[in-house]
Amino acid sequence: MTPSRRFMGVVGGVGAAATGAAATALTMATRQRRHRDQYENEPLGQLPPDRVSTVAADDGVPLYVEEVDPADGGAADVTLVGVHGVALSTKSWHFQRRDLAALTLPRVRQVYYDHRGHGQSGPVTAETATLEQLAHDLHSVIRAVAPEGPIVLMGHSVGGMTIMALAEEEPELFADRVCGVSLIATAAGEVGARGLPKRVLSKYSPVGWGVGRIGGIAEWQPEIIEFVRAASGQLTKRAVRRLAFGGEPSETVVQFLLEMLDVTPVRELVKFVGTVDSHDRYEVLAGLKHAHVQVIGGDADLILPFSHCERIADELPDAQLVRVTGAGHVPQLEHPEIVTSYLIDLLQLACDTESKSGGKVSGKIGLRDEALRGLLRRWFR
Repeated sequence: MTPSRRFMGVVGGVGAAATGAAATALTMATRQRRHRDQYENEPLGQLPPDRVSTVAADDGVPLYVEEVDPADGGAADVTLVGVHGVALSTKSWHFQRRDLAALTLPRVRQVYYDHRGHGQSGPVTAETATLEQLAHDLHSVIRAVAPEGPIVLMGHSVGGMTIMALAEEEPELFADRVCGVSLIATAAGEVGARGLPKRVLSKYSPVGWGVGRIGGIAEWQPEIIEFVRAASGQLTKRAVRRLAFGGEPSETVVQFLLEMLDVTPVRELVKFVGTVDSHDRYEVLAGLKHAHVQVIGGDADLILPFSHCERIADELPDAQLVRVTGAGHVPQLEHPEIVTSYLIDLLQLACDTESKSGGKVSGKIGLRDEALRGLLRRWFR
């Protein structure tokens, strides 16, 4: 086990403090590492699962599922189910599955699956490209591979919307079994009203280079605009870096995201436009009251601005709101140390680790801690 994983397993998400020379050393070390690509040797998307299976959705469409057991072989205390965003796949949770497998307080069994029309799952039609159907698919996966025990749901972008749709369709599941929910870079409604600024949609933006071939910018919603192919039929690295990330992302991670996006054809993405545009589930958020909820977003997100996260937190006053400074639309890839750290907080709260660790885990972690969390994760890797 690497030093960072030992640190995460022992300390988890509990707040830490570092001052003076120690903080200065951490900052200098981090700045030095930023001059090189810290993920250039990371086996992105290549982590082998412990089990692979196919789950039949309610209409028979095959859904590709991967399971990851606790690394130490111990019995899991909770099952974490990751629900990815449009045009992505199970691979988008690379850093979380890597580090959470080593967690021992609590031990986590991880479940990841591909939406229909994505990755290795079956096809999607115009009629089944709805959040309601994606919610049914998520429920099918839960029934098949996590039929009992506590569950924490983690959803990114459309994955978060899918969780909200599931809460609307299956409220008893959230009252009885779902003990934690992490909503990452997502929205509960008004997706078309708050998104990419006009300057990004101009003729000088890489987004617009090949849009005419697809049908015009007006027909695209902010949720999927980042995935528009250029005139050659492929996304450009420049467009992905500009629209999906914040400040200075790892070039290796940018290329990794680009490769994921290239797998899903534009014709599949177009089918989801209507359901995202009509998504309005602010009232449904009340159904999450039985679970610990955290809302994570980047304040440089051009696709779904951080104001969406703030609005969700306004509707759920007990939720933990996490603002990841400088992060874009994929904070789990751009700043994995911070996102995973807060996920550990959520898992510990959901499993009530106070009784197991002998110390209380706070449900409200100050935003001032987030930079230090990132430094500590890099330092102890």
